[in-house]
Amino acid sequence: MKKTLLMSFVFLLSFPTVYAETYSFAFVPQQSAKKLAVKWLPILNYINEKTGDQYEFKTAKNIPTFEQRVADQEYDVAYMNPYHFVVFNQKVGYQALAKQSNKQIKGIIVVPKDSSIQSLNELANLDLAFPAPAAFAASILPRGELIKQGVPFTAKYVSSHDSVYLNVARGFFPAGGGVIRTFNNTSPEVKEKLKVLWTTSGYTPHAFATKKDFPKDAADRLRDAMLSMNDDPKGKELLKAVNFNGMSSASNSDWDDVKGLELNTLVGTK
Repeated sequence: MKKTLLMSFVFLLSFPTVYAETYSFAFVPQQSAKKLAVKWLPILNYINEKTGDQYEFKTAKNIPTFEQRVADQEYDVAYMNPYHFVVFNQKVGYQALAKQSNKQIKGIIVVPKDSSIQSLNELANLDLAFPAPAAFAASILPRGELIKQGVPFTAKYVSSHDSVYLNVARGFFPAGGGVIRTFNNTSPEVKEKLKVLWTTSGYTPHAFATKKDFPKDAADRLRDAMLSMNDDPKGKELLKAVNFNGMSSASNSDWDDVKGLELNTLVGTK
């Protein structure tokens, strides 16, 4: 009996031990870390189960901190806004993996529901709330339109989309920038106090991107897992929770519409 057990133990040791690879998966902090975790952790759990790898949820306290960490390639995978992707693809080699299906991102300017403001011109000489200087649809596009129309204003940065909505709803600012998806995702008690004053044109949405040296086999598994959500009832429910209508594969050239704007807002990134 002892000899049999010893032989069985030796036989088991002859097989290589397989360890799951651990990777960081970061999300741009459009909302609080708590809200992001509630929405995205179930999706990461789904991806972990499908890939056999271990993706750990990451975010940052604000958008500028997130930007610097992406610039430093601290994140293996990152969900970033379109302008972020153009910059960090060019600067440090992040590669497009996936994006939301059949979707264009649109920025908005919101005002209190009872506000008398009806046009962008009426924002002249006011302090306006934005998430961060390089928040693409929520900051760059609205600011650009105001400048184009010759509307003078002072930009105040409040760290997240939710902070914009909360500050405008409470009357601390007369208006602020956001995007339709995060506006729909914000708390009902805040949203009901706001209305959309203006909407931008549409552009390719946020990118799911991997850092330059991310293993190709892991990237393939990750992409396959994300795309599998489109046909899996469980996956569809998880996507619905983040207001996604589906996932599609992506390539770097998908963001040529953003690249064509020749923006130069991010400074100080490595």
